[in-house]
Amino acid sequence: MGKFHACAKGRALAVAFAALGLIIILAAAREGRTVRAQSNAAASLSDSELIAEFRRVEVASVSDAIEQITGKRMYMSHRMQPIFTAKFAGFARTVQLKKDEGNKDPEALTGMLQAIDQGSTDSVYVMVLEDGEDIAGMGGLMGTAMAARGYAGAVIDGGVRDVAYLRKIGFPVFATGIVPSTSVRHYRFAGSQIPLVCNGVAVSPGDIVVADSDGVAVVPRAQAQPVLSLAQQMDFKAPSM
Repeated sequence: MGKFHACAKGRALAVAFAALGLIIILAAAREGRTVRAQSNAAASLSDSELIAEFRRVEVASVSDAIEQITGKRMYMSHRMQPIFTAKFAGFARTVQLKKDEGNKDPEALTGMLQAIDQGSTDSVYVMVLEDGEDIAGMGGLMGTAMAARGYAGAVIDGGVRDVAYLRKIGFPVFATGIVPSTSVRHYRFAGSQIPLVCNGVAVSPGDIVVADSDGVAVVPRAQAQPVLSLAQQMDFKAPSM
C-alpha cells in the first residue's frame, strides 16, 4: 500500500510539473506574440500614430531603449523640470536665441514668434537660450499661441514665466527655471529648425521629444520605430521596475 501511495504521489508531482511547464511555455509564447505584434505595428505607423504610441510608453523605458540601441545618453538632466505634472510626446521644432544685450531692434525676436506659427499639431517647441537660466524664453502669450496650434508642449533650456497662467490653460512646459524676466532687449533670434544642444542633449528638427514625471528624452527620428518597439517591450515585461 505504501508503495502504491508513493507511486501515485510521484505521478501527481510529475503531472503538476508538466502542467507548470506547459503554462510557462504558453505564457512565453503569448508574450512573444505580443512583442512581435508590437514590433510589427511600430514598423508601419504613420507620424500621428507613432506619436500616439510614444505617449503611451514611459519616458524611463524610452530612455533605456535609446541607450541600448544607440549607446548614447539622450535624456535631459534633473534641472529640466515641469511647471506642472504632465506627459507628452511630439516632433521637435527647434529655436535658438543668442545674447544681444541692450539691443533696441524691434524685430530682434520676430523669428521666434514666426517659428511658432510654422508649427502644428504634435509639435514640441524646443528652445535654447544662450546662458539663459535667468531669462524667460517663453511666457503666457507664447503658450497661448502654441496651444491654439495644437502643440504638445514646450521644452526650454532657459527660464519660463507667467507660470500661473500656463497652468491655468493647461499648456505643459519643461524648463530649467522659473523667472520673471524678459528676453526682450537681451536676446536675438538666431535660427529655427536647426540642430541644437538642449540641456546637454542633441536635438534635430523632427526628432521625437517625450516627457513625463521622470523627465525629458529625445529620440533620433531615424531610430524612432526600433526605440518604440523596445520601449513597449520594457513596459510590458517590467511595468513597475
